[in-house]
Amino acid sequence: MLELLKETVYRANLDLVKHGLVIFTWGNASAIDRTLNLVVIKPSGVSYEEMKSTDMVVVDLDGNIIEGKLKPSSDTATHLALYKAFPNIGGVIHTHSTYATSWAQAGCEIPNIGTTHADYFRDAIPCTRDMNTQEVEGEYEKETGNVIIERFKNINPDYVPGVLVKNHGPFSWGKDAHDAVHNAVVMEQVAKMAYISFGINPNLTMNELLIKKHFYRKHGPNAYYGQ
Repeated sequence: MLELLKETVYRANLDLVKHGLVIFTWGNASAIDRTLNLVVIKPSGVSYEEMKSTDMVVVDLDGNIIEGKLKPSSDTATHLALYKAFPNIGGVIHTHSTYATSWAQAGCEIPNIGTTHADYFRDAIPCTRDMNTQEVEGEYEKETGNVIIERFKNINPDYVPGVLVKNHGPFSWGKDAHDAVHNAVVMEQVAKMAYISFGINPNLTMNELLIKKHFYRKHGPNAYYGQ
């Protein structure tokens, strides 16, 4: 079942290693088939070196295992919450990449201070609030998804395809698993650039006209970048 999507998700997980976004088993990738409303996700705690495409787990949007011999990622409920809340996304990535995770642990959003950021994220990459006792001790992974969704109440997830979960780490998404990986790589790079930039000039500013220009030339109805 969903053999092509399993291969895609498998490759997306390996790409996280290739781009230096994960070590050990610190991350996961998933993708959804919107026709069947089934999600393919990395199995929990399986090393990237040993993992095979056939190890990918198929679950429905309620988290029931449809196919697979292994347990799905412990973050599955977070992925599912995002798929249900953001109807245009086709892939979700979670990592503990160094710079993006550092901003998350600091509880700070990544501000949009340059055109590299603006090419992919219209606004600052937001950070969620503290999770309360009930959320942490209850259905933790599902509630992690819920606090992300809450944070995006007035943010377009298609225009800001990523978030920092406070004290935890980044999640990103895209139209498919490959696009979600791409956005995860960009998020890590702009997190690093922002850290360095504020170290050089803590009082830096950004030209909002440039932000809008660089974002909308790639996104939206009047985009003209590329072939």
